[in-house]
Amino acid sequence: MNTNADTIVERFERGDLSRRQLVAQLMVLGAAAAGASVLPSVARGQEAATGPASQPAAATFSATGIDHVALSVTDAKRSAAFYERNLGLRLVRDGGEGSAFLTTSGSDFLALFRGETPGLHHVSFSIPRYDPDDAARRIEAAGLKLRRSGNRVYFPDPDGLVVQVHAGRGMAS
Repeated sequence: MNTNADTIVERFERGDLSRRQLVAQLMVLGAAAAGASVLPSVARGQEAATGPASQPAAATFSATGIDHVALSVTDAKRSAAFYERNLGLRLVRDGGEGSAFLTTSGSDFLALFRGETPGLHHVSFSIPRYDPDDAARRIEAAGLKLRRSGNRVYFPDPDGLVVQVHAGRGMAS
């Protein structure tokens, strides 16, 4: 376990973090650590149009929180059982062999998708007044590579990690 994870666990043990906060912070830390090397099929994100000397542009979106973290796993049922047994997450939707959706005692959730290589599948941010067509236009206007699946929109960050924007608090992947 690295120093960041140790610090998070120590904060939990001191009572500075709830169990939900512990799980969320460890999920994000682990997903970020694993994600950079597991997305070879995703086109690398484009550099921002503005350089360091430019005036800051208005943000493409105003995220209000992380809706969910989705991981690629080699066996969704086995991984779901792991998160239930070791972190107390609760299975709320079983997608068979291909996926599983788990939640904390609060409203945070973890999505698991079967994949060839374990790692970060995507991270989804909640945005107010989400409209998929408007989100797609904003992504393209920002010069980012859009990937769309129905009402879900995705784009890569500068390292190729997949980002999703979403209305939030749903079990959409």
